[in-house]
Amino acid sequence: MYKIPVSVLVIIHTVDLQVLLLERADHPGYWQSVTGSQNQGETLRQTAVREVFEETGLNSTLYSLTDWQVENQYEIYEEWRWRYAPGVRFNTEHVFDLCLPGITPIRIAAREHLNYIWLPWQQAAEKAFSSSNAASILNLPMRNSIRNNF
Repeated sequence: MYKIPVSVLVIIHTVDLQVLLLERADHPGYWQSVTGSQNQGETLRQTAVREVFEETGLNSTLYSLTDWQVENQYEIYEEWRWRYAPGVRFNTEHVFDLCLPGITPIRIAAREHLNYIWLPWQQAAEKAFSSSNAASILNLPMRNSIRNNF
């Protein structure tokens, strides 16, 4: 069964903008936020909730999960294209954030990640290997400000 070329990026952060990054097991040194492909029949929100739980053990429904209504399209790395139907080269990523009251212990998925780290948002943006992940992290202060003004 091929993966659907639609995914979520979920930036998990605290109220004071400490950002959680996960180190990929298949690429040591590659740090990222929670990501994952949509399953057949899932809404994007359901995908985000599932991926957060699978990758961190956190229950997103207990916190503020926000759909930014932002899409990033990027070319799928050639080494991972075998997961998709023949001829699929691009993925559409939908950005969410999950705001926690403070730094929370997590349970990483050992088959997917080697380690995790909480960093201030600027450092997290610098460490994220994906340009769309880094750009989204850099938008957190503005997004957080908007959320806090409502």
